[in-house]
Amino acid sequence: MENRFYNAFDIATDASSGSRGADFRTPFEIDRDRILHTSAFRRLQSKTQVFLSGEYDFYRTRLTHSLEVAQIGRAISRFLQRNDDALSDDFFIDGDLVEAICLTHDLGHPPFGHTGERTLNRLMKPFGGFEGNAQTLRLMTHTIYGNERGMQPSRAFADGVLKYKSLYSEMRRVNQGEHPENHFLYDEQSPQLDFVFGDRDFPAELTPGDARNGFKSIECQIMDWADDTAYSLNDIVDSIHAGFLDSSKIERWVAAQSLSAEENAHIDRLLQTIRDGKVEGRMGRKIGNFVQATRLEEDVNFMSGETNRYRYKLEIDPAAKLESAVYKRLAYELVFLSHQLKQLEFKGDRMLVALFDAFTNEYVGRSKPQFKLLPPDIESLIVAQTEDRQKVRLLCDYIAGMTDGFATRTYRRLHDPTFGSITDLI
Repeated sequence: MENRFYNAFDIATDASSGSRGADFRTPFEIDRDRILHTSAFRRLQSKTQVFLSGEYDFYRTRLTHSLEVAQIGRAISRFLQRNDDALSDDFFIDGDLVEAICLTHDLGHPPFGHTGERTLNRLMKPFGGFEGNAQTLRLMTHTIYGNERGMQPSRAFADGVLKYKSLYSEMRRVNQGEHPENHFLYDEQSPQLDFVFGDRDFPAELTPGDARNGFKSIECQIMDWADDTAYSLNDIVDSIHAGFLDSSKIERWVAAQSLSAEENAHIDRLLQTIRDGKVEGRMGRKIGNFVQATRLEEDVNFMSGETNRYRYKLEIDPAAKLESAVYKRLAYELVFLSHQLKQLEFKGDRMLVALFDAFTNEYVGRSKPQFKLLPPDIESLIVAQTEDRQKVRLLCDYIAGMTDGFATRTYRRLHDPTFGSITDLI
């Protein structure tokens, strides 16, 4: 049965990247399947979510987090189709598309989690910055299969991944010339942004920054809530298992806060869950509550006449949003700001700085490198560039694509005199 929710505008691919051949799958099934079979997706298994990957087998990585977000996103799509009057059997939000978006949403994140993202953004300040969401789009459209070999995403897929829609230079103007910390696309991605919106200009009210970045397709909104659901609940579970959160720490935290009665009630239930030893099960059941806290609301905007993807907004029950927010706040202040994690972040930052400096010193500003520090295909690509900005962007691509373990081993090979036997080269 044809799904009337989508039209030719939604399934189109960028003509500049070629056309897709005939296939028995739907366009959105192709989007999802292509992501699943890429090395970029597999590398997420060794990239930090909260705790460094590989420390313990039960901690979540970027890969397991992305799989969980995909399951939640697909569940939200099914729930809305079955329960929202706006949808029907032949008019619904495509679960394959939502799954593809959720699987892809963290693809551009570098090693060492958000620390790695901040480090690369700082290092790339003279060269247009670094942003995980922008890097995800760059992978999809330009590098996932090698230089200038993107995956030809459908318009709906590319749009669904775009959490932010303001360019780096626009955000600099918003910040009165200051380098933006996050939430931007690279200036070079302006053509992809034009493609997503069919060359339509943003209306005056969607100014760069929060207003424009908040303008998201319905599938992107579902991914956002699925992501919030996964990390607000599952990061708490991992933190408890890791010993970063226990009853006494939480009680001391509560005593220093000014929480509302509803927030206190959520914390009390969490404390009881810890005492009962039923963290995994009870927090897992909350996922279903958060899925069912969603509904659609019709919207009118400059894209709603072109595509149903902008005809609807996702409304979240305020009680669920508050519960999610209090868990995120608890995890942030007791786990993410803990000295133990800050020590690991410091180490990750220093390693990425050392790698970036080594590669740029060797390959930027030189006609020929003195040492061959990079794989031959990467090196030849970088040496062929005529502008330093292009060389540095490609070096940044290489570093951002590293797993935690590969970045650590590469750092040690370059800077640790005791590391580097033939067995270390594997």
